[in-house]
Amino acid sequence: MHQLKNLSLAITLLILLITGCAKNQQAVSNLSSDNANALNAQHSKFEKSEDPPFTVQTLFAAGQLAETQEAPLAAIAHYQAALKVDAHHRDSLYRTGVVYTKLKDWPRAIGAWKQYIKETKGDATAFANLGFCHDLAGHKSDAERAYQEGIARDPTNVSCRVNFGLFLAKEGRTEEAAAQWRAVLSEAQVHYNLGSIYEQQNKRDLAKAEFRQALQHDANLVDAKTRLAALD
Repeated sequence: MHQLKNLSLAITLLILLITGCAKNQQAVSNLSSDNANALNAQHSKFEKSEDPPFTVQTLFAAGQLAETQEAPLAAIAHYQAALKVDAHHRDSLYRTGVVYTKLKDWPRAIGAWKQYIKETKGDATAFANLGFCHDLAGHKSDAERAYQEGIARDPTNVSCRVNFGLFLAKEGRTEEAAAQWRAVLSEAQVHYNLGSIYEQQNKRDLAKAEFRQALQHDANLVDAKTRLAALD
């Protein structure tokens, strides 16, 4: 499974991991708006038909197009239609989890990620997404277990390590957080992430100290320079 790269703004993984793509997703450029509208009109027929007129890839592409048009409920409807054709279609399962997470529908998002984890026999990035949802839903113990399970599955998974570190830092467990980040990030990025957490918590002096340490390790870390200048 893919992992997020180029982490000069590692703190943004809280957002980026839920907008990533599942492996082997198809492009939507070959699906016209007219075809998408036709697919929307056909959804009631899909539910009654034993032989759906569209392939799973066409339905999935319609879901992708609906996402680009900021129509999340329509996207979910397309992905669910695709899953009626093929209950094991991983891309549709993954995007269902992504869209429910964006909608902050935590029960459905959590259910979707658990289903995806089961289908993939334990994808580590999906555990990272599950942990993220549990965290935002206020399920701290469940979030920690999900991150730990993902790391146990793949100790080098960037999403699990970085987001678990962010979770720990927000809980005040900064040494544990730094240990998670050091497994996959540079020392400059470790201090940058700590500074970002402190800034979010309005601990300005601690944030500035961490940004300065980040720049000591990497003088070209532009984001640290920018954040530090804004705090001075």
